[in-house]
Formats: sequence, structure tokens, C-alpha cells
Amino acid sequence: MASHKMLLKNGVALIHDANNHVVPTKTDILIQDGIIAKLGEGIEAPGDAEVVDCTDKIISPGFIDTHHHGWQTQLKGRHADQQLLDYMVTGNFQSLQYTPKDVFYGQLAAMLEALAAGTTTVVEHAHITRSPDHVKLAIAGMVSSGIRGVYCYTPMARVKQFNPMTFHQDILADWVMETFAELADQAPFKNGRVSLGFAFDLWFLGKEIVNGMFDEVREKDCVKTITVHGPTLFNVTQITNAFGVLDERILISHGGHVSKEEAQLIKAAGAHVSSTPSTELQMAMGRPLCFDAAFPGDGSDLNRVGVQQCASLGVDCHSNNAGSIISEARIGLQDARSHYNEHWMKQGKTPRRLPESLSVEAAFNLATVQGAKACRMEKEIGRIAEAYRADLVVFDALSPGMIGAAQHHPVAAVILHSSPADIETVIVDGVVRRNNGKLLPVSVDGTAKEVVVKTELEWEDIAKEIVKSGEIMQKEMEKIDVEEAFGAVMKLWRVDESTIVD
Repeated sequence: MASHKMLLKNGVALIHDANNHVVPTKTDILIQDGIIAKLGEGIEAPGDAEVVDCTDKIISPGFIDTHHHGWQTQLKGRHADQQLLDYMVTGNFQSLQYTPKDVFYGQLAAMLEALAAGTTTVVEHAHITRSPDHVKLAIAGMVSSGIRGVYCYTPMARVKQFNPMTFHQDILADWVMETFAELADQAPFKNGRVSLGFAFDLWFLGKEIVNGMFDEVREKDCVKTITVHGPTLFNVTQITNAFGVLDERILISHGGHVSKEEAQLIKAAGAHVSSTPSTELQMAMGRPLCFDAAFPGDGSDLNRVGVQQCASLGVDCHSNNAGSIISEARIGLQDARSHYNEHWMKQGKTPRRLPESLSVEAAFNLATVQGAKACRMEKEIGRIAEAYRADLVVFDALSPGMIGAAQHHPVAAVILHSSPADIETVIVDGVVRRNNGKLLPVSVDGTAKEVVVKTELEWEDIAKEIVKSGEIMQKEMEKIDVEEAFGAVMKLWRVDESTIVD
């Protein structure tokens, strides 16, 4: 946590009112001990405060990513033209290739990519639980980056070998939940900046085993978020409801095939959905669920259920697409607008206006205040307000991309016109993590010092390690019989071959 004071002067802050409408407001922001201590014009800087001139700058709440797989950095570029089942072979199950050190650098690089794009909080669905050391080094990578995070510990099916592809039989070996319990007793990490969550996808283990695990999780009061994948190949909403675990802690990633009844279950439980437009649109996971008006006249009647009010946004696999929540907000919004317009165009009509739920403000809110609700931190992050955490993003309103739009409609400038290049400063917990457009060096968490050796890392150091470990992994991946592994995944998930279109 920051111990110094900082005063941001003369910026235009994107401040939410009581109805979550965004009101661009020229204001000063005083930060003290990681908290927004005061808002208002003409604040006098305390004598020991660092003063930052934000004239011609837009100051936004930090963006919130509610679904990410950070460890996958070394796999970037491999899934550009792939569907979900192929990704499972070339992506998810390549966790076999990772040493704990690889995980540290993969996780660290992913979080720094997120920070560079204005994301200040990430919910990590951490399916890299290959050993206790893999987990501890992943957490160390998240802590070292400086980002705020929820590390969702994930029991998982572990690949034992390829050619043929086989799995370890002891999915729930003793160390799996023992490690979770150990971490829960230590959490949160880094003065609370990184908390512990839980992630789960092993529903085939059955209700009795699953409920026993969830009971263990409930015993640890530190866990406020439990994230699950769904529902492309199995109906996770119905399963969690039938198992009695669907409650306000549940965060369902994806959701394009959710029915009206399932949407009502989610809303009634106080659960949330994380939509990841880039991977959902590419990998046949259904239409992104984050905008109600994207579903007019399709029979689901989702817009009357109000799913958008319990939705948020995630990057999912930055190995497949950019690690920017702003990009996901933009892609999701424009896709939803396309479906809304198409509904009327098929009837020979032309809509005059877009509904409020398809506004740039609605997209901005999915990436800020609603992301905060999804990870149950709505009283701490997601908005610029006194007593909230000082997680802030400063944009250059005079950049080539934002000029004009920033002065007329700052929210539109951020959602439709900005890129990471327009971000000058990123602040998390009152600490500057990106300054003048450049990531600052990071301090290595003590857990990782034995494998990293250095106590501080520049981005160039991290990049070199990613390239080196990626090259080693690639040599091993080239030995894999991909078709055999694809067949094994089909069998594992009980996919009917007749449903696959080649």
C-alpha cells in the first residue's frame, strides 16, 4: 500500500452518480495511503504530496477484468484461427510444459499487459494447479506485477503425457486441497491487494464430492468469489443450482446459451456472469450475454430478465486476443448493436435510435462498476469516489486517437477511440504502475526470489524470459500428435463426433 500522498490536478474525472450515470467532472483528486481521500476543485496540495498535472487528461476508474488465464503468455499467437476444442489441445492442456518458473513469468507478463491497457483488477481463473509450487509462483507473479487481483485456486484435470494423451488419475490428490487450505490461511497477499478465490469445473465428480469441496471452501471466510466455466459443453447454471452451490459468490464465465429460466436462476441467486466477447465470438460459445438488447425476438426474452445488470467483462485467453478490457467492451458493444439492428432489418425496418442498454456508458459500466459487483468489491473499486481505492487510469485527451472525442464525449473517447497507447498513467492502490506511457520496474515477491534471483525486474528482463521459455516449450509441443490429442479431448468431454463440422 502507498504511504505517500498524491494530488492529481485539473483532470476531467469520469465520476458515477447515484444512478451509475457517468458525469465527466473537472476536479482534483487527493490520494492518501492508497485511498481517494478528497475530490474537488482547488484542493491545496499537502506539503509532502506528489502533484501530477492532469490538464487535458481524462481520469477513469481502473478497469476490471472478471475472467482471465494469466499463465498462458508463452502460448500467445497459437490460437488465432482455432475453435474451442483445438484450443484445449494447444492451449489449456499445454500447462504440462510449464515449470513453476515459467508460470511466474507468464503470470507476471499477463498482468503487466493488463496494467498497460488500463486494467487495475483481474479475476484469475488459475487452471495451472499442477503442483503447490506452480500455484505459489503464479500468485507471486500476480503480486509482483502490482495489479489488484483475485487468484481463484483451481483443482483441475492434469495431463500426464501426450502421445497418447493421458491424465493423472488422482485429480484430487491430498496436496490439492491441502495447498488451498494453506493459501487460505495466508490470504490475502500483499496487504490485501491480491485475495484468494476458488475456481471449479470438475462437475463430473458428482454432487457428494463437489459439495464436500465447497464445504471446505466455505470454511475459509477469505473466499468471496468462486468462478466457473460454462455453459458451452455443460449447463453449469443448472448444475450449480442442483448441487446447491449457486449463490452470490458464483461468477459464471461465458453464457451465450443461457435460457430465460437459467438467467432468472442467476439473478435470483445474486450470481454474476463474465462475458468474454473475443473468445466467445471466435470459438462458438454463443453470443456474448453482457448486453440484453442483443437478444430481441429470439425467444429467450433475456432483456426482460435483466441479465445485463449482473454481467461484467473478461479477457479470457490473452494467448488468443489482446489483454484489454476496453477492447472487449468495444467488441461486445458493437456485436450487440449489430444483432439489435439485424432484428429490425430482417423485418424491413430501420431502427432510428440505439437503446440505452447499448450505449457507450453501458459498455463503460460493464468494465467498471459492474465488474466491481461481479467480484464483490463494489464498495472498494470500480468508481472514482471518496474512500474508494485509488485505482485510476489517466488518458491523454490530446492524443491523435482521442482528440475531439475526448472534449465532446469523454466516455465515447475511451470506449470507441482509445488504445493502450493513449494511456499515460496507471495507478493501483495509490501506486503508479505505468508512467508517461511506460511500465515501471516491479519488485519481485519473496516467494519467487529463489527462482528469479533478482529483486527487481524491468519489462525487458521479463520479455526475454518469456521468449526463452516459449522457445523451449515450442520444441516439446512440436512432438505432440495433435489429432490424437484432439480425439482424447472429444472423448473426455463426451462430444458427439457427428456434431463436429470440419
